[in-house]
Amino acid sequence: MTHPQIMRALSGLLLGLFAAILSSTVVTNALPRIIGDLGGGQSAYTWVVTSSLLAVTASTPLWGKLADQFSKKILVQSALIVYGIGSLVAGLAPNAATLIAARVIQGLGGGGLSALSQVVLAAMIAPRQRGRYSGYLGATFAVATVGGPLLGGVITDTDWLGWRWCLFIGIPFALVALVVLQRTLNLPVTKRQVKVDWAGAFFVTAAVCTLLIWVTFADDRYAWLSWQTYTLVSASFVLALIFLFVETRASEPIIPLRLFRNPTITLASIASLFTGVALFAGTVFFSQYFQLARGDSPTKSGLMTIPFITGLFIASTVSGRVITRTGKWKAWLLAGGVLLTVGLALLGMLRYDTAYLFIALCMALMGLGVGMTLQNLVLCTQNQVSPNDLGAASSTVTFFRSLGGAVGVSVLGSVLTTRIGHYARETVTQLSPQDQATAAKTSGSGELPDLALLPTPVRTWLEGAYGHAIGDIFMYVAPVALLAFLVTLFIKEVPLRASSGLVQAAAARDSAETPTPADGTPRTPGS
Repeated sequence: MTHPQIMRALSGLLLGLFAAILSSTVVTNALPRIIGDLGGGQSAYTWVVTSSLLAVTASTPLWGKLADQFSKKILVQSALIVYGIGSLVAGLAPNAATLIAARVIQGLGGGGLSALSQVVLAAMIAPRQRGRYSGYLGATFAVATVGGPLLGGVITDTDWLGWRWCLFIGIPFALVALVVLQRTLNLPVTKRQVKVDWAGAFFVTAAVCTLLIWVTFADDRYAWLSWQTYTLVSASFVLALIFLFVETRASEPIIPLRLFRNPTITLASIASLFTGVALFAGTVFFSQYFQLARGDSPTKSGLMTIPFITGLFIASTVSGRVITRTGKWKAWLLAGGVLLTVGLALLGMLRYDTAYLFIALCMALMGLGVGMTLQNLVLCTQNQVSPNDLGAASSTVTFFRSLGGAVGVSVLGSVLTTRIGHYARETVTQLSPQDQATAAKTSGSGELPDLALLPTPVRTWLEGAYGHAIGDIFMYVAPVALLAFLVTLFIKEVPLRASSGLVQAAAARDSAETPTPADGTPRTPGS
């Protein structure tokens, strides 16, 4: 395929991926307003994000496995339809519980689009050339990430629109993507007997859900060390063991355990897990910092995150082109790990009155680190598996990234609530008795505060608590990013292959179908 042919085939896929990413980012800066209007608190705020990540995490391996068995084009279109339904329900949600449920449906579709975009790319394009096109995926990610918060902020601040349109906005993109995919994406379908591992999908979802329920409510409704903790952790562990047992017996396992015999896949999955924690923690808590620790509007909050997205955009596109030209990818992984760790560590010094120039520099370092890391972890994995395992291997790495993000957001959301309470109690004595009464009423409501309605002393007191607590969150995440960097040190750099997944599959079929002469000399196709 020529470059124009590849770009036409990828156009609808990139548009669908843009819609999926937009659904997550467009609500980022609107969430404080959304949760406030629906009467939710910090727990609801966390679960609106976590529920979507959970659905992405649980569904990604299933979508990837289905891609090895069904038409990739039909699967992408199905994911777009599921995503559109979830977006419609979310936009009409009357309360936080309905919104959380709708975000699960959105996540199911988004998981398909995230996994299948990597699978289709691997099927069409050789690993040596894939860096360039992975850069386009990274650029799409960056544009949706930078456009989402800005668009969401403007929509939220526009009286005749309102935050509900942040949830509707992805629907037209999904519809256009459906039409474009129908016209441009045509891939051969391998006909073979299909056996979907529904038992594996159920048990991996149950294990992850149980774990997230534990980390969400720990230190809020019960202590970290309590009978509820022991029960939920034990249940999650048992469900994980059952999942592993089921996978060893399944003829078409959702996550083929044999893949982990390859050290690159094992190490890339672990690194993706840690990177997911760092990535989603940063993007989720930036909006809370700018709106609740600095009192910025949703629109301004989106503008403030531009350095992060700019770094991500530059790193994704530049690294992809250089990797295509040189075939070397490991140095980018290592450099990305260093930059991500340094950026998070510096953000650990955040306070409500920290100079924005310093924050912008830290966000740029984070963006550069993420851009050099995410796509290349998938690339090094795809380079070492057979064509029949491209879907499963790609979705496995994406699964661990989403799992890290879901668990990280849940744990850190719970920790954030605790840290905000700690700093609020520590400084409340500095307020006058009247302001202390207002502060007690505000903090005791269980809902996210509307800073504009608070007296100046109480507002400054609350902004200080939020700023210091969110700084702590970044400080806690920095060691996790360091672990990701240490894991990538042990990934062996293997030269990128020069043929695509479809070409390799065709060559394997030709080899199997070509008869061998009596003298044992293999015959080439057409001879």
